[in-house]
Amino acid sequence: MLEAQNLTKHYNGTCALDALNLKVEAGEVFCLLGANGAGKTTTIHLFLNFIKPSSGKAIINGLDVNRMPDEIRRLVAYLPEQVALYPRLSGLENLDYFSRLSGHRYNNKQLLAFLVESGLSEEASSRPVRSYSKGMRQKVGIAIALAKEVKVLLLDEPTSGLDPQASYEFSNLLQKLARSGVAVLMATHDLFRVKETGMRAGIMRSGKMVALLDTSELSSTELEQVYLTHMQAGLSVAGLQS
Repeated sequence: MLEAQNLTKHYNGTCALDALNLKVEAGEVFCLLGANGAGKTTTIHLFLNFIKPSSGKAIINGLDVNRMPDEIRRLVAYLPEQVALYPRLSGLENLDYFSRLSGHRYNNKQLLAFLVESGLSEEASSRPVRSYSKGMRQKVGIAIALAKEVKVLLLDEPTSGLDPQASYEFSNLLQKLARSGVAVLMATHDLFRVKETGMRAGIMRSGKMVALLDTSELSSTELEQVYLTHMQAGLSVAGLQS
């Protein structure tokens, strides 16, 4: 469903992403791990066509993202660290607006069903979004993905700042989407959620994928140890270069 083919991005002579090759299947939750500046967000933005690749391709459902942006937008939903919603509108009104933008029209009963399925209460759905917590805003974001009937969900640090209960609920929503066939690519620092939610994980360092892991084969402690080993190796290389 998602594929990076030698995907590369340079900024003013600096390599932010170096010949990334990656495949994420339908129904899979794939997590990108790495320190700030490792290339995780750059990867997400290339799949969203927010930026253009220096070379290589980002492909979604067999379509080149750079060449067919309109078709790609209909297939993809994006949840950044802070979900962008209209604060004066209710959750229901936001969902209605973004659904219509994507060409889908639903009545209020159907819209409410999407929100409830995403974990938002009926009472909260009628309140202005400015009163929502981050977790509630994310639930509206998931409801938008459901209403758009997307095939791909891209996320950038979605559990940052969430309390444990909200993070747990969000993980359950991602697993539910994956079971419905949605491909999920998530950039995160949350090793615990990677173990609990992710099926595979890639560790990135200095724009390169330096490890590819099957989370079912590692305990939480082992995942942390592998991650820290790669991060420390990166610090050692940086020290030698300096």
